[in-house]
Amino acid sequence: MDQQSVGTAFGLTVGAGLATGIGSTLAFVTKRTNTAYLSVSLGFSAGVMIYVSFVDILPKGQASLAADLGRTAGTWGATAAFFAGMALVALVDRLVPAYENPHEPHRVEDLSLVGAEREAKLVRMGMLSAIAIAVHNFPEGLAVFASALENPQVGATIAVAISLHNIPEGIAVSVPVYYATGSRRKAFAFSFLSGLAEPAGALVGYVFLLRYLGPALRGAIFAAVAGIMVFISLDELLPTAREYGQHHLAVYGMLAGMGVMALSLLLLM
Repeated sequence: MDQQSVGTAFGLTVGAGLATGIGSTLAFVTKRTNTAYLSVSLGFSAGVMIYVSFVDILPKGQASLAADLGRTAGTWGATAAFFAGMALVALVDRLVPAYENPHEPHRVEDLSLVGAEREAKLVRMGMLSAIAIAVHNFPEGLAVFASALENPQVGATIAVAISLHNIPEGIAVSVPVYYATGSRRKAFAFSFLSGLAEPAGALVGYVFLLRYLGPALRGAIFAAVAGIMVFISLDELLPTAREYGQHHLAVYGMLAGMGVMALSLLLLM
């Protein structure tokens, strides 16, 4: 695996992770949340990740495992790894209290709602949100990195989907920190740094994918990545898009995401 491919995969992962900073910036330059944009964007992200997981990544994982273990054992292994990826993200979600969970909807309007709270509570909320986002972003970083190593074009599309997903998370961190400290710089820094967990996930992927990579491990990783992305889409992106009050727009965005991903795969054939 050449260094250029590795560099491209890392670059895409870093860009996706640091999109939390975009959400932080939007919280300071806009007066109201564009719920239509968020609903479509989150739905689009879900459509991209669901389609590519079932049509491209999971089948490649299964094929790799079947080539090493045989058809029956490979199919069982890929299925187990797929659900193991889901279980990993579900466990992470269970460990994060709902109140601080960054995947709960946040709006720019919330700035005025939290202004009367005590400073210490706001700082704690912002720090816990940043930690929660970092924990959630770790497996997402692995997903982007692994996908980009296999196919840079597909990896780029997934990176865009993850980036759109990370924008509302930036708001979740920056809002309480800003109102606790009065500093846009500190609020942006917290949001920006929380996104660095995504490249950290890529680093773990780099160590395992390049040092210990074999057909069986490669297949298991890709099947698990598919499970991670499907769970994120069904448990976080689509429900959050609906909570913003634009259910039909979220569905239209999801269909558009699937269409774009399908076209991308067809053009790469």
